[in-house]
Amino acid sequence: MRVTLDYGKTGLNVDLPDDRTLPPLTIRPAPPLDDPEAEVVRCLAEPIGSPPLLDLARGKRSACILVCDITRPVPNPVLLRPILRTLHAAGLATQDILILVATGLHRPSTPAEKVEMLSEEIARTYRVEDHYGTRLEEHTYLGTTPNGVPAWIDSRYVQADLKIATGLIEPHLMAGYSGGRKLICPGIAAFETVKLWHGPRFLEHPLADCGFLEGNPVHEENTRIARMAGCDFIVNVTLDGARRITSVVAGDMEQAFLKGVAFVETVVKAAVPAPVDVVVTSSAGHPLDLTFYQAVKGLTGALPIVKPGGTIVIAAALAEGLGSPEFQSLFEEHPTLEGFMEAILKEESFTVDQWQLEELAKVRRKARVKFVSDGVPAAVLSRCHVEPVATVELAVAQALEQYGPEARVAVIPKGPYVLPVVDPTLGTAG
Repeated sequence: MRVTLDYGKTGLNVDLPDDRTLPPLTIRPAPPLDDPEAEVVRCLAEPIGSPPLLDLARGKRSACILVCDITRPVPNPVLLRPILRTLHAAGLATQDILILVATGLHRPSTPAEKVEMLSEEIARTYRVEDHYGTRLEEHTYLGTTPNGVPAWIDSRYVQADLKIATGLIEPHLMAGYSGGRKLICPGIAAFETVKLWHGPRFLEHPLADCGFLEGNPVHEENTRIARMAGCDFIVNVTLDGARRITSVVAGDMEQAFLKGVAFVETVVKAAVPAPVDVVVTSSAGHPLDLTFYQAVKGLTGALPIVKPGGTIVIAAALAEGLGSPEFQSLFEEHPTLEGFMEAILKEESFTVDQWQLEELAKVRRKARVKFVSDGVPAAVLSRCHVEPVATVELAVAQALEQYGPEARVAVIPKGPYVLPVVDPTLGTAG
């Protein structure tokens, strides 16, 4: 069976054994919108749980629009053009509008990335600035949640008369689904907020996982923090496997988000009849597979269908290497995952991006990981608690030899954009 995994900007063709591999797990077909920008215009005028954006914007002196950073393939120009026209129609001038890149604790955007994300015209015409999560002085303290998390949010957003968040709704390894409230926390939250919200107290909860909202403490806490910061309007989209817009939701931060999630759940779930020995997956290609840090999302996405003691084979380009200096330092400081978990559970210290290594630890507690990449040398990958392998085919062959003739393989070409589940009513695997 020949399958193309999302890998970098080009994809990666792999050949898997026909007699051992289940049909690829893919996003269910959903017709892309014929005119997505027209649908955005409609949603701005007929939002969910909110007055039209034009009405909200009238009389406002300033507006802040949150957008995702380069690690999310959000079709920002399609969203921003109608939003900006609406704000201008309400009387806001160009200099009154700030487009704030919700980097969270990621690195700032380069000028070229701002053009790639927003279009040359928007990047040139409007103020586009990055959030810096480690600059506490650029944040406003809004109080502390009942769970003891201090809410520090970017002051440029807090002080804006009109607050708008855009984004993409898709499965998320900790918060259940991305989008909505997530542009605020962690998108424009300070390190002091994120280190607790992304700490073991929240992440080790069994419902802090893909596809769960109810009872998920990560989702509940960042929703609470987003309410404290305020959000007048969101515009979120869903995408198909070719990254075409399949739906648009706009309006109230929570009501519109939940409607978008309901749509996503109908298309992203893909089932196997029983857990499998080997899962072949990706990190969804560019831009999500730029770093090992981001590629962990592809690994966690495979967990629901891999057998305990099974193997996950992932292919990710890693064009920018492992990730932030802080993330890289964790591998040097903690040669074993057991030692790492023991250290963070003491809650005596916190390192930026440690939560992704915590997610990798969850993966490794259940399965082996074989990693295929041409972006990071094997000697470096081998220090990251994974097994570097030259090709996907070789990694699968090694795993099948270990598990025997009855072993079965599942493949998820688009990695974390698909939410795999086990459905016994489908019959017996194989």
